[in-house]
Amino acid sequence: MGIFDYLLKKGKSNSAAVAKERLQIIVAHERRKRTEPDYLPMMQKEIVEVIRKYVQIADDQVSVQVEDSDDCSVLELNITLPE
Repeated sequence: MGIFDYLLKKGKSNSAAVAKERLQIIVAHERRKRTEPDYLPMMQKEIVEVIRKYVQIADDQVSVQVEDSDDCSVLELNITLPE
């Protein structure tokens, strides 16, 4: 029975290692979210509100992307304006 116990423990440690790696990925992803500035969603909303004062646009006509480089963040707002 000693051999079977060894094999069972080895299989469990592999699944534990996989679970640990997955958890590390999730934690790293959540940490990245926390480092993003809190003002970006608010700024996006305010920019869209200002544009809506002058032009009627729907929510599906607005696309937002945030790109991070080493020393700055870029907020890209693409709005499809009616003709």
